[in-house]
Amino acid sequence: MGKIALVFPGQGTQHIGMGSLLYAEYAAVRDVFDQASSVLGIDMCRLCFAGPQETLDLTVNTQIAVLTTNIAIYTIFKDKTVIEPVVMAGHSLGEYSALYAAGALDFSDVFKLVQARARYHQEAVAPGEGAMAAIIGMDDDVVEKICAEINDDKAQVSVAIQNGPAQIVISGHTNAVEKVMLTAKQKGAMKIVRLPISAPCHCSLLQGAADMFAADLDKVEFRELITPVIPNCDPDVFYTEDNARQLLMRQIVSPVKWRQTVDKMAALGVETIIEIGPKRTLCGLIKRINKDISLLSVEDSSSLQKTLDIISS
Repeated sequence: MGKIALVFPGQGTQHIGMGSLLYAEYAAVRDVFDQASSVLGIDMCRLCFAGPQETLDLTVNTQIAVLTTNIAIYTIFKDKTVIEPVVMAGHSLGEYSALYAAGALDFSDVFKLVQARARYHQEAVAPGEGAMAAIIGMDDDVVEKICAEINDDKAQVSVAIQNGPAQIVISGHTNAVEKVMLTAKQKGAMKIVRLPISAPCHCSLLQGAADMFAADLDKVEFRELITPVIPNCDPDVFYTEDNARQLLMRQIVSPVKWRQTVDKMAALGVETIIEIGPKRTLCGLIKRINKDISLLSVEDSSSLQKTLDIISS
C-alpha cells in the first residue's frame, strides 16, 4: 500500500442515517455521539439519523453533524487498525476532523469551535441571500472570468472551491450565483449543480464570520500535531500549533484548493488515500485528480471491514 494518507469530507456529504450502522454495532461510535450531544447540547443521533433533510442541510446543523460522523468513524477505524498515516487533510469543514485526529485539538474544543463556526456562517448572511453551486466541465479561468463580469457592488460571487480538473464551486449572493450558473450553461458547462448548503462558504461574504470566530479560536489550546495536516487555503505549508488560528480564520473566506492538496500528498509519496466519513465524495474527486493513487473509504460496517481486509492483506 505504500505511504497512506487520511482525508475527511465536509459539507455536502450529509445524509439521513449517516453513521447509524456503525452506531448500532460499536460502543465506541455510540460514545462519540453521546459525548458530542453532551458538548453541543443537541441530540446528534436524532439529527443525523432522523433529520429531516431540510433541517440537516442548515449550515448550523450540517457542520456539527458531519463532524460528529467523521470523528465517530475515525474512532472505530483507529481502534481497529495500527496504520500510521504520513499526512492528513480535510475538505473545508473536514479539516477540523483532521486536526482532531492529528492531536491538535481535544474532543470538547473541536466541537465547540465547529458549533461556533457554523453559527457564524449561518448568521453572516440571511437565509436565501447566499448560495453555492458546482460547475463541471469548464476551465477554472473561464469560471473566474464569468464571476468577474457579474460581480458588482450589490452582488458578489467568486470561485470558492477548486475540486479538480474542470470542477469548480462558486459562492456568493444568490442572484449573482444564479447568473453565473446561467452564463456557464450558455457557454457550454457540462453540468451545473446547486449545492445543499445554506451559507455561501469560502468567499468574502463571510468576513464577518471570520472576525467573530477569532475570539473562539483564542479560547482553545492547539497542541503539537502527531501527523502533518495540509491546510486547504495554503497547501504549501502544514498546520502547526502556532499557525492554526490564522489558517482557520483564513479558511472561512479563502478558496478550498483541493486539487493542490491532493497534488501535495502525491509529492509526499502517498500511494493510498483512505476517506473517513459519509459518502465517497472525496474518493471521486481524488480519482479525477490523480489516477495513480489507490483509494479506500470507511463510512459503514461493510466498507470498514473491506478497508481493514485490504490493509491487513
